[in-house]
Amino acid sequence: MAADSAAKRPETHCSSVSSTTTCLSECVPRQPKRRRSCDAPKAISTLRAKSHRMRSSPDWSVLPPEVLASVFVQLPVADLGRVACVCQSWNRASQSPQLWQKFEFVLSNASKSCLPATSPALINFVLKRHAKHLKCVILRTDSSVESAQKACHILSRLVNCSLKTLALMSSARPVFLDVDQESFVSALTLVLDHSRALSSLAIDNTPVDDPSLKALATSNSRTLQLLRMKSCPRVSPGGIVALADHCRCLRELSLSYTLLSDNLLMALSSEEHVRLEYLRIDIYGDKDAPFKRVSPHCWKALVDHSPSMNLVMYVFVLPEESLESLFTSYLPVTHLYFGDCLPKRVLARIAKNCPRLRELVVGANGSTTIDSELLGVASNCPQLTSLGLGECEVTCSAFVEFVSRCGPKLRQLSVMEECLLEDELHDINKTCKRVSEILGRDWCPEFMPIW
Repeated sequence: MAADSAAKRPETHCSSVSSTTTCLSECVPRQPKRRRSCDAPKAISTLRAKSHRMRSSPDWSVLPPEVLASVFVQLPVADLGRVACVCQSWNRASQSPQLWQKFEFVLSNASKSCLPATSPALINFVLKRHAKHLKCVILRTDSSVESAQKACHILSRLVNCSLKTLALMSSARPVFLDVDQESFVSALTLVLDHSRALSSLAIDNTPVDDPSLKALATSNSRTLQLLRMKSCPRVSPGGIVALADHCRCLRELSLSYTLLSDNLLMALSSEEHVRLEYLRIDIYGDKDAPFKRVSPHCWKALVDHSPSMNLVMYVFVLPEESLESLFTSYLPVTHLYFGDCLPKRVLARIAKNCPRLRELVVGANGSTTIDSELLGVASNCPQLTSLGLGECEVTCSAFVEFVSRCGPKLRQLSVMEECLLEDELHDINKTCKRVSEILGRDWCPEFMPIW
């Protein structure tokens, strides 16, 4: 009996995790036999007490695997590999499916990019051992075409996954558009066919096409809630309308303005479709491709169907000719960002036709003041709570009046000091003091540091 007990007793004990070490394996060597003396009973008693303390101390190696997994899930992949080397119990826990449901594949060229790449060995390990456990996959690349091709190869190996989230991201310029289109579309379509519970898909700047969207709508019509597909030149307005008709659980949609149409807005406004929470639109173009006009009736139908919808618009570098067809009628935009110069007349149209506006950011407006246009925004956009002005010009008196009309509900106010032009009524110091009084908090303009 004693021999059996000794055989079962482990020679190595895992101690508690301390603040300075991730794990500690403490070996207990066998004590050599000593000649019995008058102090032998006392020594034996001390040894028994020490042995009892060791047996009663916390031993992480005997914790249930589900408990260990709940701790390991907080670790990055590198640390997960280290804990797998501690003992067999930790190794088994590190292979729990719940630890491998989300994985980000980072693909980069070490000689051209500072983006730390996922090692090929780890990629193969994940795809061979845990592909069936993956639920969320992110493919992130640098600006090289080789990295995008590797991402497409990984995508083709995800056919046995049942994904809920898939995101393709380029850290610099969009490179997925430079890979072989047919190979990309074939791999993506297979993944979409096998993922029957996909809820989130981000495929900005990719060669996805209408047949791919059809496969997406067929397989995930009841589960898809978020779709990001800006700058996808092979998708037609008809393709996105067909998807919106089938995927009636969409709550967030991001796309380019060129895909916007009356038919799409009416599809999103149908009784069968859930209420849309976010519609994000990127606006960019050239003078040779004028923007088509979207009916204000369709915009009103969408707002009536989804009254809490956030319509976010990002306006990038545009010729002035392209802006002439924008903001000419009712537009329920809530967040509006201009990265380039915004003419005064366009800002005046925004004040007139965008009553739901809550946030306005203007990068530049030229060399003329926008006093009256800014006051029009304050008067006609009662929900405005955030304003950002870059290279713009507004007199201090008009700015104080703008803040006075908006009141304390103006929670975010970011204005460059160079924007404010002192006049006979207010200088910069008086403007800061008066604005602070109106807002009920200290305020001062932003300034560019001089190095």
